[in-house]
Amino acid sequence: MKTAIVTGATSGIGEAAVRAFAGAGWRVIGTGRRADRLDALAEEIGRDRLHTIAFDIRDEAAREAAVNGLPEGFREIDLLVNNAGLALGTSTAQEAKLEDWTTMIDTNVVAFVAMTRLLLPSLIARKGAIINLSSVAASYPYSGGNVYGATKAFVRQFSLGLRSDLHGTGVRVTSIEPGMVETEFTTIRTGSSDASEKLYAGANPMTGEDIAQTILWIAGLPVHLNINSLEVMPVSQSFAGFQVARGS
Repeated sequence: MKTAIVTGATSGIGEAAVRAFAGAGWRVIGTGRRADRLDALAEEIGRDRLHTIAFDIRDEAAREAAVNGLPEGFREIDLLVNNAGLALGTSTAQEAKLEDWTTMIDTNVVAFVAMTRLLLPSLIARKGAIINLSSVAASYPYSGGNVYGATKAFVRQFSLGLRSDLHGTGVRVTSIEPGMVETEFTTIRTGSSDASEKLYAGANPMTGEDIAQTILWIAGLPVHLNINSLEVMPVSQSFAGFQVARGS
């Protein structure tokens, strides 16, 4: 039986990925900050199939303790799903809060690379796989996306760098770059459930389950096949025009 670790497993894509992999017969390790949600998920799925660890992925000591303290049966990792991440604020750069920027960088970049580095020995030994959650924001800038988009561009580029460095090890690396997915993402970003409802209303966006099934599909591909990057949008979402500022 293979084992996957999914970060950011308390909601959205992460929670859906835990359910998808457990349902497909994998052992799963789910991490996140909200212990109550992780406990409820473990009770539902079964603690023999799902091991949960509540900690802030930005906390170096907690991160290392979580990985080094994995119980028997969950120690040999075949797949890392780097899902933990967030966006904060929608302000332009000149109006944004520096604290929001540093929180996004600490979570989406620093903790992301640290978790990856921590698990590389196991992934190399098992000829496993790494699936990183980036975003279409990595490719298509928009006003207010500033640091969030930059962190997701980092995720994509780091994924390609990993592919190069892990050449010959058998480890597969994929960057998934979703567009509009209806989860708690926008509520957390804006602090408003109304803003989230307004954004998704009538748009027929993708769901966390859609992306989770995509992750599961990639993980189950033949081991000689690697998806380097995968950009996916709902049919209702496409590309906007350029901004043009006009003189009076």
